[in-house]
Amino acid sequence: MDKVTENPFKTAERNTRSNSHTALMTVTALFVTLYLVSNVMAVKVISLFGLFYFDAGTITFPFAYMLGDVLTEIWGFRTAKRVIWMTFFCNILMVVCTQIGVWLPSPDYLSETANAYNHIFTYVPRIVVGSLVGFLLGELSNAWFMEKIKEKGKRLWVRTIGSSAIAYWFDSLPFVLIAFAGVVSTHDLLMMIAFQYAAKLLLEAFFGTPMAYATVHALRRFIAKKS
Repeated sequence: MDKVTENPFKTAERNTRSNSHTALMTVTALFVTLYLVSNVMAVKVISLFGLFYFDAGTITFPFAYMLGDVLTEIWGFRTAKRVIWMTFFCNILMVVCTQIGVWLPSPDYLSETANAYNHIFTYVPRIVVGSLVGFLLGELSNAWFMEKIKEKGKRLWVRTIGSSAIAYWFDSLPFVLIAFAGVVSTHDLLMMIAFQYAAKLLLEAFFGTPMAYATVHALRRFIAKKS
């Protein structure tokens, strides 16, 4: 009995689906990790020359937005929305787990380490609440606007920067107000909002967007690659 040759088109389609799944899992893992890291880093407020104030999470946050752009560009708004909601619940899980760590007792000889841990992660929930509100408003609006701009046929850099220019307001304003109101002075609060927005947008324009181009190109080649 002759051996039936497998349909090459079906094989190629199966390989594409497998590669797309692998790529999606990788981008999702990096996306979630960057947001969790940003929330922990946000505990530290950085001062530049006594004029500019921003939390350390501002450094990594735009790269999470870049991956959000990649998700929307390759897999569409519906998939990006699912990943955004999954990240939302991962942030909540982090707060719950770290808070349990605060409540659990530690030996006296590790009291210094325990106090440092408690100081950081007792403060994180307020930051995460602000981050979650800003995250949902900012990231969902970013993905939605990017999809809408794409429908008009605009170039990738127009989509990434244009959507972020709108979305960063939805993110930075509620985050800073919820996380730092009453903790820093009004002047510093306003400076943080202004500088965070400007810093994130500049990082997006000069670093995030070129990385988005490279990442989208690499992922499309990987997804289309034959085994």
